[in-house]
Amino acid sequence: MKHSVPFILLAGTRTGESSLVMHTLSPLWGRRSFITGISRKTPSSCFLPLSLLEGEVTENPRSELWRAGNLSCPEPLAGIRSNVHKNAMTMFMSEVLFRTLREGDGGDGRMYEWCRRSILTLDALESNYANYHLRFLLEYAGELGFSPMPEDLAPFAGNQFAVLSELLSSSPARAMLIPMSGAQRSAAASALLDYICRHAEMHPEIRSLKVLGELYR
Repeated sequence: MKHSVPFILLAGTRTGESSLVMHTLSPLWGRRSFITGISRKTPSSCFLPLSLLEGEVTENPRSELWRAGNLSCPEPLAGIRSNVHKNAMTMFMSEVLFRTLREGDGGDGRMYEWCRRSILTLDALESNYANYHLRFLLEYAGELGFSPMPEDLAPFAGNQFAVLSELLSSSPARAMLIPMSGAQRSAAASALLDYICRHAEMHPEIRSLKVLGELYR
């Protein structure tokens, strides 16, 4: 059986010169991995973090790793791909999703729809997006089912409690305007990650946070 499916690419693992295991989020299966062939017909931009893809999935009753083919990028995300800061942000966001979502999580489609909206919002923003990944983490906690109150973040916040409290109480637009240094953003992101990972009962290392911190010094 074949399915036409939209995907969000969280990460890719090369398995040879012409094949890739795609770790994806989709409305049909939530977090799930597929194998696909890599050819010159498929633009390399399709395999960047948080790419919005469409393709055909072929079920295989003899394997849990189904095949995806005929991939396309109907929404090229030009506002992200032309901007080094936004690309670093999507690298961070995709790594958080990749390392904290388990296979099968988000199978009701809501996580996919929220994530897609988040990507398209970042793509459309022309300025004042340096705090976007912090708002993303707060909303992600809500999507996972444990939206924090200020007192919930206090054990993780350290010196960033005032900033995190302001983020929580601000509208998405106002949150983008909260003044912060790069060091403050990195510390706030670390605190939010600690909160999310404690509740998700996992302890991944998010390596791209350091890259993001260097760009937003």
